[in-house]
Amino acid sequence: MEYEIKIPVRALAEYVYSSGSIESGFRTATSFTEGSRIHREVQKTYQENDQSEVLLKTEILYEDLHFYIEGRCDGLLFSDDNITIDEIKSTSGSLDYIDANTYPAHWAQAECYGYMYIQDQDRESIDIQLTYVQKTSGEIKRFKRSRSRDELEAFMMHLIMTYAPFAKLRKEHRIARDRSIKELVFPFDQYRKGQRQLAGSVYKTISDGETLFASAPTGIGKTISTIFPTVKAIGEGHLQKFFYLTAKTTTRTTGEEAFKLMADKGLRMNVVTITAKDKICFTGEGKCTKEYCVFADGYYDRINGAILDILGEERSFDRVCIENYALKHQVCPFEFSLDLAYIADAVICDYNYIFDPKVSLKRLFDDQKKQTVLLVDEAHNLVDRGRDMFSSSLEKASFLQLKRDYKGKNNDLFQSSKQINDYFIKLRKQAEPSRTIIFKEILSELNNLISGFIQHAEMELLKGDADNSVLLLETYFTAQNWIRISKLFDERYILYTEIQKNEVMIKQFCLDPSFLIRQAGEKFKARVYFSATLSPISYFKDMLGGEVENYVTFIPSPFSSEQTEVWIQPLSTRFKDREVSINPIVKTIYHTVKNKPGNYLIFFPSYQYLNSVLDEWHVHNDDITTLVQGTGMGDNDRTVFLESFKSDNDDPLVGFAVLGGIFSEGIDLKGDRLNGVIVVGVGLPQIGFERDLIKQHFSASGKNGYDYAYVFPGMNKVLQAGGRLIRSENDTGMIILIDDRYLTAKYQSLLPVEWRNFLILQSNSIL
Repeated sequence: MEYEIKIPVRALAEYVYSSGSIESGFRTATSFTEGSRIHREVQKTYQENDQSEVLLKTEILYEDLHFYIEGRCDGLLFSDDNITIDEIKSTSGSLDYIDANTYPAHWAQAECYGYMYIQDQDRESIDIQLTYVQKTSGEIKRFKRSRSRDELEAFMMHLIMTYAPFAKLRKEHRIARDRSIKELVFPFDQYRKGQRQLAGSVYKTISDGETLFASAPTGIGKTISTIFPTVKAIGEGHLQKFFYLTAKTTTRTTGEEAFKLMADKGLRMNVVTITAKDKICFTGEGKCTKEYCVFADGYYDRINGAILDILGEERSFDRVCIENYALKHQVCPFEFSLDLAYIADAVICDYNYIFDPKVSLKRLFDDQKKQTVLLVDEAHNLVDRGRDMFSSSLEKASFLQLKRDYKGKNNDLFQSSKQINDYFIKLRKQAEPSRTIIFKEILSELNNLISGFIQHAEMELLKGDADNSVLLLETYFTAQNWIRISKLFDERYILYTEIQKNEVMIKQFCLDPSFLIRQAGEKFKARVYFSATLSPISYFKDMLGGEVENYVTFIPSPFSSEQTEVWIQPLSTRFKDREVSINPIVKTIYHTVKNKPGNYLIFFPSYQYLNSVLDEWHVHNDDITTLVQGTGMGDNDRTVFLESFKSDNDDPLVGFAVLGGIFSEGIDLKGDRLNGVIVVGVGLPQIGFERDLIKQHFSASGKNGYDYAYVFPGMNKVLQAGGRLIRSENDTGMIILIDDRYLTAKYQSLLPVEWRNFLILQSNSIL
C-alpha cells in the first residue's frame, strides 16, 4: 500500500543538505516581508518574457512511498533557447564570505526546481542560478551552473533516498498512531460531571474549524477534556497536529500527565515539551556559538541522526528524554526540541511559541497550520501576556554605553549609537517638567535611527569578534523587536516616554492585544481558549480577539455549594486603609486556623501588603508553622513549599502567597492537603500609569475602562486563588474573602454561583 508524503521543496533540500554549526546567539534577522521585498526588487530586473514566483510540483514513487513535492521558484528566465532557474537569497552579511559552495542547501533547492521544470517540459538540460543580495547595499553576487536531465534525475533520487528512512519512520508511526487512537477510550472509568460536555464542544469546534471560548470550573479535569477529543479528531482525519499552550510550568506538567494517562491506555503519539532555553542549556550561559559550545558546533551535521534515533526509540519527548538524547548525539537540547516540535503530533509549550512575533515557530508553513489546532490553557493569562509580547521598549543607557564602547573602534556603530543617545536627550528635555510624554503615532525619525543602528550592529556582529560585548547583542535584539513592533503600531497602541533622573525609557505599549491575538491564531484550523475563570465571558472574548460567531460554552461546577463554606469579612483593604486593616486580618487568620486546624493558603494583592501582615503575624504567633512565597522562587523552593502541604500534618500550616503568583493557579492540593483559602482584597492591579492608559483607551471606545483595566483582571486572580480549594467531589473547605467590596452588587455578580451563599464575618467575631 502506497503512503503519501507531501513535502515542500525547501524542507526536503534543508533536511538533506543542512550542515555546520548553530552560528551564534546572533542570527541575521531578515524578516519574511523584507526578504520578499528584496526578491521583488530583483524580479523587477527580469526581462519581459521572464516569470517570477512560478509554482512547480512533481510526484515520485520510491518503494511504497509516494512523494508529492512542490514549491515556488523565484525566477524562470528565458534567453534564446536557454532557460534558467533563479533562486534568490538575501543576507545581512558581506557577500565576500559567500562562494559557490558556501550553501549546498540553496543549490539543492534550486536544482529541485530544475528537475521539476525539465520533467514537466520534457527538456534535456537547464541552467541553475543562485542570486545573493546584500540587503543593506543592494549588492548582488551570482553563481550559475548547467545541469542535464540525467544529472538532475540522479540528484533528485539522492534526495529521496536520503529522506526515505525518516519518511518510513513517520509512515510507520502514523499508521500505529491512528490505529491506537481509534482503539483509545477515555482514560478514566467515567466522565466527571461536565467533562463530556466540554469534550464534545472541543471536538465540534475542531471538526467545524471554529474558535471556542470555554469556561469550565477548576477541578473538572479541563486538561484531559480538551486533549482527549483533540487526539480523537486526529484519528478521524480532522487534523494532523496540535499545540497545548500554557503560561506556567505547573500546567505544562499537567499536560504531560494527561498524555501519559492515554499512553498507558495504548496511545502511540509523539509529544514534545519545549523547555525554556535558559533552563535547558547545558552550558548555562546560552552562548550559541561553536567557539563557546560543543553542542552548537556541528549541530546540523548531527541533528538528523539524533532525530532518527529518538523517533525510533521514544514517543514522549519531555525534558529529561531530550536532554539524554542531546547528550548522546552532542546537540543543543533547546534547538533539538524546536526541531522535534515541527515533527511531533502534539507540542506542549509556552504561549510565546505561537503568539510572540519575536519567538514564534516560523517554519510552520501555512498549509501545516491549516491542519493544526491550538489548545490555549488558562487563557485568561493570555490578555496581559499578549500585551507584553506585542509591546517593546528602548532605554537610553544601552546606547550611551555602546557609544563609549565603539568610539575609535567602529565609527559607523559609534555614530549610530550617538545619534540615538542624542535623540533620547532631546526627549528628556521635551518631557520636563512632567517627566512623561505620550505620543499617539510612531516616531519616524527614531525608527530610522534604530534601523540604521541595526544595520551597523549586524555588520559588527557578523565579524564574529570575541571582543564584541553582550550588550551589543542584547541591544541589537531589542532594536530588532522595536522595529518589528513598530510595523504593528495602530490605534490599539500608545507610545510614551518616561524619565527617571538621567535615564530615558520609551515604549510602544499595546493597549488592546485582541486583534493581534486573533491574527496570530487565524491561520490555524481551530482554536480553543479555556479556563476556570473566563468571567465575564464578554470581556475575555473581546480581549482574546473573539468574534460574534465564535462558539461559547459554560460548564457548571460539578461540585456542590455544600462543599465550600464561604465567609465575607467587610473590611476595607484599600491602600489608604491598609495600615488599620493589618491587625484585624491577623486576628482572622489566627482564629480561623486555631478553631479549624488544617492547611491554609492566604493570598495578598502585593508583596508589600503580605510582608506588612507577616510582620504583625510573627509578633502575635509563634506556634503555627508559616511558609512564605518569596520573590523569584526557584523550582526547588516551589516544590518544598507545596510538598509541605501534607494531608497528615499534625499541626496547622499557613502559607502566605500573592494573588496572580505561582501558587494561586495551576496547582493541585487535593483532599486535606488544603483546608482553607483566605483572600485579602479584590485583587485589583496596582494603580499605575499603564493601567490608567488602558482604562482611558477602553473608556474612549465606549466600554467601562475601569472594569477592563482593574476590576475584571483583579477578580480573575481572586477566582483562581479560591479555585485551589475544591479539586474533587470529596474535597471540602473554607474560603474567606476579606474586603467590603464583596458585598456590593458588582463584585457579587462576579463571584461563582457556588460562592454566593456566603456568611458575613464581622471583625470582632470568631469562627
